[in-house]
Amino acid sequence: MIRDVASSSAPPLLLKDIIRQALIIAYQEKTEPLEQTLAAEGWHTKLLRYERSPATNSYAAIYCCMMNHRRAWVLAAAEPQPTLIVEADFVPVVGMSSLPLPMDLTQPTTGMTWLYSCAAQIYSLSPDGFAEGFSTSLVAYIVTPAAARCLCGLADWVQEHHGTGYFNFDSEVDKYLRSHGFKNYLSFRNYGEHGGIPNPEHRQHGISGVHRADVLAGPLAFRPLYAGTDHNWRSRYLWIRLQGRIKGIGRLLLGRFLRLKLLRTARTPGRMLRWAIARQLAWRL
Repeated sequence: MIRDVASSSAPPLLLKDIIRQALIIAYQEKTEPLEQTLAAEGWHTKLLRYERSPATNSYAAIYCCMMNHRRAWVLAAAEPQPTLIVEADFVPVVGMSSLPLPMDLTQPTTGMTWLYSCAAQIYSLSPDGFAEGFSTSLVAYIVTPAAARCLCGLADWVQEHHGTGYFNFDSEVDKYLRSHGFKNYLSFRNYGEHGGIPNPEHRQHGISGVHRADVLAGPLAFRPLYAGTDHNWRSRYLWIRLQGRIKGIGRLLLGRFLRLKLLRTARTPGRMLRWAIARQLAWRL
């Protein structure tokens, strides 16, 4: 059986077994549904809302977002256990805290795990079933204290080399952590959805601002913003989710989620392929 967690006889660790703190990265978004959902899952929730000032009005929005993540990393670095960090437009699935913890905490090199992934790839599959991989989005992730301290250095590096202008820093997270000896992981399926509308700043720089979960681990806890509030919201939601599923299956078939070159040199190519295929075998949009 393909699983997203340890394949041994021992029961897998769940998010609620490890995570005590959930930090929300926000600007002006409405966060009450997200705060209430995370609190209902049993987590101590803290809202980190970025406030503009005359001195920061010229800063790129993505730079301000990074500095807000840096605030979260400083807090996460001071915790004894890993921390859950989500952006304000994240929509969790129902019962998120009861889902498996998709990272190997027995290894000191464990850095972070993406609970929501965008442009994801897997590099390897551990004997215990943890998928080491890559994503470009920081919509929802878990970070260890050691990796959080390391990521503060990434924010400092971006500030030094790219200033306060537009720089897609979240695409550098995996590379930066791996360069410092960390391994990063992907959840078997997404533990929630990016519920926000497209980021206009990305589009201004030639990058698509649209990204959705390809496959969800369960039903969403509340309606995502992109579905709207009119009487057509349900059909709009289903259409957008269908597009996400189709794109995810397409990336798998085209060898973008699991690179064919990497598969040919993998020690357990069959297991990796079965894991990647099983990930998409879900009826839910």
